[in-house]
Amino acid sequence: MKRNGQAPIRRSARAPSTRPFLPRSAATLLAVAVCALSPGMAHAAMNLCAAPALQTSERTNADPGVKALVSNVQAQLNAPAHAVPRLHTEGTLPHEGIYDQSKEAEKDLDLLRDAALAWRATSDDRYLKLVDRLLYAWVTTYQPSFNPIDETPFEGLILAYDMTASALPVKTRNATMAFLTKLANGYIAQIDAQKRPLTGTFRNNWQSHRVKLISMAAFTLDNRKLIESAQRLYVEHINDNIAPDGTTVDFGERDALHYVTYDLQPLVTAALAARRHNRNWLNERAPGGATLAAALNWLTPYATGEKTHEEFVHSSVPFDAKRREAGLPGYSGQWDPKNAAELYHLAARLDGRYLPIARQLAPTPPAWLAVCLPLPAR
Repeated sequence: MKRNGQAPIRRSARAPSTRPFLPRSAATLLAVAVCALSPGMAHAAMNLCAAPALQTSERTNADPGVKALVSNVQAQLNAPAHAVPRLHTEGTLPHEGIYDQSKEAEKDLDLLRDAALAWRATSDDRYLKLVDRLLYAWVTTYQPSFNPIDETPFEGLILAYDMTASALPVKTRNATMAFLTKLANGYIAQIDAQKRPLTGTFRNNWQSHRVKLISMAAFTLDNRKLIESAQRLYVEHINDNIAPDGTTVDFGERDALHYVTYDLQPLVTAALAARRHNRNWLNERAPGGATLAAALNWLTPYATGEKTHEEFVHSSVPFDAKRREAGLPGYSGQWDPKNAAELYHLAARLDGRYLPIARQLAPTPPAWLAVCLPLPAR
C-alpha cells in the first residue's frame, strides 16, 4: 500500500490463479468488494484500472481487441527501449525538429501501458519484466520539460506504474516514484507561479493536460499533499475553462471541436483517477457553476450528428492555418464525430448515460480500455 509517496509493500508478481471461475462482470464486482473490505488489499482499490486477472476460460473467449492487445505486446517482448531525455512535438509539423523521433519514442509509453494490462490480464511474468525494463529506462533518462502537450503521453507510463507498482523491483519502484513526484511538483509549481486570474495556455487545453498529469501522478502515488493540489487545480481549471452552459475556452479560441475533445479527454481521465479515490469530479461544480458534465453534454449533439461544425474557420491561432496548409487531416472541413469515440467511452466509465453515445461512435472501446475498465458505470 502506498501512502504519501512511500514505497508500497511488495507482493507476489503473480495474480491469483486459484479462484473459481466467475463471469467477468461478477469477477470485477467481487474484486472491488474484496479490495474495499480488506485493509491488506487497499492498494488495489487505488488503481485506475479496476479489472481483475482473466480466468483461463475468459482468456480463451476474450474480446478480439483484448486478444490483439496481448498479441501485440507479446510480439514486442524483446523490443529495445527508446527512452530519450526530451520529447517535443508541440507547435511543430511532421519532419520538423525532433517531431519524428519524439513520435517514435512515444510508442514506448503506449507499450508500457499495454504491457501492464497484458500482465494484469494473463499473470504472465514476461509482460511484467517488459514493464520493468521500459519503465526504468524512461524514468532514469527523461528530463521533464513541463510542456504538457509534449508530455501528455506520459499518461501511459503512469497507468503502467499504477498497475504494477507493488510487483516491481524496489530499484524501479523508487526511481518511478521519484520521477512522478518531480513531474507533479514541477507542474504544480509552474501553475502556482502564475498571476491570477490565469490566462493563455494556463486556462485552455494545455492546462487540462497539466491537470491530468498532476492528478494521475498524485492519485497513483496516493500522496495527500499532491492530491489536495490536484483537487484545487482541477476546480480552478473547470471554473476558468468551462462556462456554465458547457462551452470551453478552446472552442472560442480555435473554433474547432477537435480542440474541445482534446480539452475534455484529459479532464475525463483525471476524473477517472479521482473516482478510484471516491471523488466525483464529473459533477464537481466550480464557483462559477461549471462542471465537466456540462461540457460533455454541450458536445453531445455534435457527437450524435444532431449538429455539425466546420472546423477551424475562425481560429485565432496561426498554427492551425499552418497545419491546414500542410494538408494534415482534421484541420479543415466538417468535424468527424468518430474523433470523440474514445472520449465518450472514457466518460461512460464515469457515467453510464454516455454509453449509448460511445457505442454509436464506436461499437467497442479501445482495446486498452476494454482491459483496463471493462464495465461502464451505471
